[in-house]
Amino acid sequence: MTSQLAFEAIAEATPGAKWKRRWDLSWPAYEAWFLRNGGEAGPSRAECDAAVKSYMPELVGTHARLTELTGGGGRAARFLSGWCPPAYLSGCSIAAQTCGGKVSLVRNYDLSPDLNEGLLLRSEWRRPVMGMVEFLWGLSDGINDAGLSIALAYGGRKEVRRGFGITMIVRYLLETCESVAEALDRLKGIPSHMAYNLVLADATGQVASVELFPGGGFREMPAAVATNHQQGAPRTDRDRANRTVERRAYLETLLESDAPPNALSRAFLSEPLFQRDFAGGFGTLFTAEYTPARKGLALLWQGQTWSQTLSDFEEGQRLIVYDTDLNAIYFADWSYWGARAPSSWQLAGQEIAQQWTSATTRCAAAGYGGGYFPYCV
Repeated sequence: MTSQLAFEAIAEATPGAKWKRRWDLSWPAYEAWFLRNGGEAGPSRAECDAAVKSYMPELVGTHARLTELTGGGGRAARFLSGWCPPAYLSGCSIAAQTCGGKVSLVRNYDLSPDLNEGLLLRSEWRRPVMGMVEFLWGLSDGINDAGLSIALAYGGRKEVRRGFGITMIVRYLLETCESVAEALDRLKGIPSHMAYNLVLADATGQVASVELFPGGGFREMPAAVATNHQQGAPRTDRDRANRTVERRAYLETLLESDAPPNALSRAFLSEPLFQRDFAGGFGTLFTAEYTPARKGLALLWQGQTWSQTLSDFEEGQRLIVYDTDLNAIYFADWSYWGARAPSSWQLAGQEIAQQWTSATTRCAAAGYGGGYFPYCV
């Protein structure tokens, strides 16, 4: 059995037709998830708009423009605000280091192939930013024109409080900050709705790792690494299954050895960091290596690299096939998007919605239901 994920790189300075195309493709699945997991009972549109204005005033205009592109509906506006969303989680390994004057941040993104957007977006909403999109304008990781780069990892706790979804927080920091120090200072006033871990790096060589607490606040960690648990939290069966403690210990040892940046990125393509349980929803979909000095990003798979920089960004596509029986990755010639006429976008969205439903069913059967973002180990 195989699953495929279509990765696409898009450049659009201000929200327009390209972003709208992706909205039309992905919204059916997101809307189904939002409704299924209690999103309709969440904060009103007025409350969501007020939260963006209060905590992220610099993004009020962008949020309004994106909402306008969707047709201006209240449900879309609430979803796009990122305020108090339904709970969601994903698995990741992240490390940042400065070695020999070179700074890098590397992350593995671990999830089901059916549940990632596969979108690399370069935008200039407030400043040039590129990163991997989640929730249609949030970011799981990214870099800006100052060289600030950030990546997220789920913190392993199910507690939910009032706050923003983490992908919205990453987007906001990259749109408004130029350094690790500035991002940490700004982060003090932004509540996260769940426990998440962030790793940050900038062009001056500063690196940091923080554990965000549900409802606000964070703890800075001594090593610039993150996996899927937080200090002092009790270990769960999920922690043991996804080897989060083992992965963190491995990363700490790797950084202590002063391995050069190229050795760091290679380590993410091998065990214990590289995960192969694609069928179970915990496979490494991609490795991202950010280089702040170059304002660059390389998406890595075993045997293939796709490099971009903010100043030399090229639109394009990659079709990655994940074999859930052999736990292997293949690369396919691109045909998926090009073969689809504009009239078929709705059909494509319906196909993705069906994939999400299937993944949710698998996760519920494995005991990871309860309204959480489809994710299981």
